[in-house]
Amino acid sequence: METMSGLDAKFLYSETPTAHMHTIKVAVSDMRGLEGGFSFDTMTAVLGQLLVRLPPFRRRIVTVPLGLGHPVWVEDPDFDLAHHLSRVALDPPGDERALARSIGTFASTVLPRDRPLWAIQVVEGLREGRVAVVVKLHHAVADGSAAVALLKNVVESATVAPRPNPAADTWTPEPLPTRGRLVARALTEHSTRVKGLPHLVRSSVASARDSERTRRTFEPMPPIPLHHIPRTSFNVSLDSARTFAMTALPLDVLRAIRQATGTTLNDVYLTVCAGALRAYLAERGELPDRPLVASVPVSTDPDAARLSGNRVDNIYVAIGTDVADPAARLAQIHDGVRASKEVRSRLGHDLLEQRADVVPPQLYQPTVRLWSRSHVANVLHPPLNVILSNVAGPKEPIRIGPVTLEALYSVGPILEGIGLNITAWSYGTWLGVSLIGCPSSMPDPWVLVDRLHGALDELARAVERNAPADH
Repeated sequence: METMSGLDAKFLYSETPTAHMHTIKVAVSDMRGLEGGFSFDTMTAVLGQLLVRLPPFRRRIVTVPLGLGHPVWVEDPDFDLAHHLSRVALDPPGDERALARSIGTFASTVLPRDRPLWAIQVVEGLREGRVAVVVKLHHAVADGSAAVALLKNVVESATVAPRPNPAADTWTPEPLPTRGRLVARALTEHSTRVKGLPHLVRSSVASARDSERTRRTFEPMPPIPLHHIPRTSFNVSLDSARTFAMTALPLDVLRAIRQATGTTLNDVYLTVCAGALRAYLAERGELPDRPLVASVPVSTDPDAARLSGNRVDNIYVAIGTDVADPAARLAQIHDGVRASKEVRSRLGHDLLEQRADVVPPQLYQPTVRLWSRSHVANVLHPPLNVILSNVAGPKEPIRIGPVTLEALYSVGPILEGIGLNITAWSYGTWLGVSLIGCPSSMPDPWVLVDRLHGALDELARAVERNAPADH
């Protein structure tokens, strides 16, 4: 039994019937080289053996009575792999849009809390013998970095058929803790937190002042949530349904822009997203005079072997949608990201986790649910406009026997008032970009996804024009 960290628990507390806090991972594989073709039963048997390599996939949550403490993780005594697996078959021709609709439907339901917080749906019937494995994983289980480590763990030990001698290392279920044990554990943990509360308050006040002083040294000042955030059509109250689309951008083009401009790959990615958003809003007659502000997740843990939990913070970046020149927008975003990281670091990433630990569920959960039920996101200015995330995925192509993993996509959740998330996962020579919204915020995500390619081309041309001539 392990108590969930406050940061992980926050993702549980933030979930409502319309704000689902799971992430979506999509792996598309070419199965034509597999003798006898793809077998769902074989995949199930292989996954059953690989569970020893996926510790978070075996653990379920147990809540503390009356919300007196954060939930605990236990090895699920009633684990049943069949409860986590499903399959669907697409109608011909099985193209990308049909796959995206299937993924959107799969993403539209929350994960049950009475079992480990994940589900896999196998999508068959794709063109040319391809199969997609779609993973729905609650954000309380793992952030993007941990998800990459889990994928690596599986790939290093996977086979394309069940092994005749399963691995010796097994896992042992544990009984669910009693109410009394949960309460006693929570009270003990609270006593420890209370002793450190005065220091935490002093440190938090000091770091907040330091952060604000630092913010005021920059021109322009990095944005903060709820402060002069423009309103757009995707900043609305959410539906329970999800819309989804995906595409792949060539990494060599993004890297060439990065090298030519002295920026970072993430800067280039944010600029491409900003260009697509600018075009999308301009076509709808909705482009605000002020720049959109994005929440950009950043990892706070360099441990590449971490298999679970969240070690992530967010910076807030004005993404220059009010700037017509893509090269100037990139330079502005580069400076803005550096400033926002400096401001956020003054708040202290460790303090962020400590503050999350002391937030009582009895206050946090009702507030989130009231915000969702009241639909006030439809009338108030949004806290932020969009979530833009970029995760470094596998650098080399993944092959498991004759099976080649052709594409990887991932996307995180959307939030009340922030009904758009664009997430990139690099894989091999491509940057797989996924977009998730809901019918109210983004009824046709392909309109925006298609703009990403035009925005990248526009940025590449602008950087080439600004390059010094050779002598």
